[in-house]
Amino acid sequence: MQTDLYYLMNIAIEEARIALEEGEVPVGAVVASADGSILSKAHNMPIALNDPTAHAEIVALRRAAKALRNYRTPGVTLVVTIEPCPMCMGAALHCRVGRLVYGAADPKMGAAGSLYDLSSDNRLNHKIEVVSGILESECRSLIQDFFRAKRKRVNS
Repeated sequence: MQTDLYYLMNIAIEEARIALEEGEVPVGAVVASADGSILSKAHNMPIALNDPTAHAEIVALRRAAKALRNYRTPGVTLVVTIEPCPMCMGAALHCRVGRLVYGAADPKMGAAGSLYDLSSDNRLNHKIEVVSGILESECRSLIQDFFRAKRKRVNS
């Protein structure tokens, strides 16, 4: 069975919208097994959990590992609306994620090719296939609109 990346990204976008409703930075993530079934989904929760590590990717990977009853998740696909930061890429590497799919690049913190590229760093013992640009405009709009509104409130 071929994994439908657009279907999975739409679920990640739904998660990002939940984060937005909760006042969190709107980032959503989904972890799918090799056969495309969803193991977990999550959204940013650092404010709600008082946890700076509660990024959507970390929460989704934790849930997937729990579902698999293994801290390693080889062969899974991590789908996220925004390119992961170095912390989240580190978690994906430690989990042995097989493929990372993201919507919009993050030139300020992205660690899958924009600012850094931890996905294919030859100094590391694991490589992650990266697919970027899936539903890019929707993902970018969500986060840009959030920060635009936040700046507007601060400057008012």
